[in-house]
Amino acid sequence: MYSIKIESYFSSAHFLRDYRGKCEELHGHNWKVEVNVEAKKLDKAGMVLDFKDLKMKLNEILEKLDHKCLNHLAYFKKVNPTSENIAQYIYNSLKSEVKSLKLVTVWESHNSCASYYAG
Repeated sequence: MYSIKIESYFSSAHFLRDYRGKCEELHGHNWKVEVNVEAKKLDKAGMVLDFKDLKMKLNEILEKLDHKCLNHLAYFKKVNPTSENIAQYIYNSLKSEVKSLKLVTVWESHNSCASYYAG
């Protein structure tokens, strides 16, 4: 198996519903997003996928989240904008474009992250 990973970033605010503690109040993060793609074979150029294409597709999704209050976006009006749910949102948004998508990890701080992959 071959695996590639890219990273990108976005900034946004959110507050957690059904939660007791500091995070129930509006606050922001500078999120780091990692995307992992796997393949059994390389393409004829010797790549899993062109990094440039993968970054472009991810950044199109992150543009919708950047400098927004996530709770105000249609998807997160129904789904609590936890790190876990943000990772799933990005994964599901990217999966139709990247068939060999393996894992999306969302870092809300330098030492706290959540990942999502279809099992």
